[in-house]
Amino acid sequence: MSKLQATVQNWIDQQIEEGYTSALSDLMEHGCQSGMVSDLIYYTDTTAFYQEHRQEIQALITELSEAVGRPVNGLLRGWDKSDPFANETTNQNLLAWFGFEETARQLGGAQ
Repeated sequence: MSKLQATVQNWIDQQIEEGYTSALSDLMEHGCQSGMVSDLIYYTDTTAFYQEHRQEIQALITELSEAVGRPVNGLLRGWDKSDPFANETTNQNLLAWFGFEETARQLGGAQ
């Protein structure tokens, strides 16, 4: 299990332990932007998360881009096209949310 997968799995497990059994389906419906992942609300947290898991997130977004035949800037709503390498906060935030959500989706399918 990768570091990103372990982080997301820990969040899922914690939600279940706290009795929030629909956390995964709620995340899939509402996303991180809803604020339900308390560690990914503020830019300081999302950019730190992105930096920590950058390689894994980049692999996920590249895989999706190739699978659907669209560039990254056409996959994520709100993508700042003037920052194609995600050097700035806005795109790092979007990629952090994407990485968390996509990993949760993949883990949820495996359970």
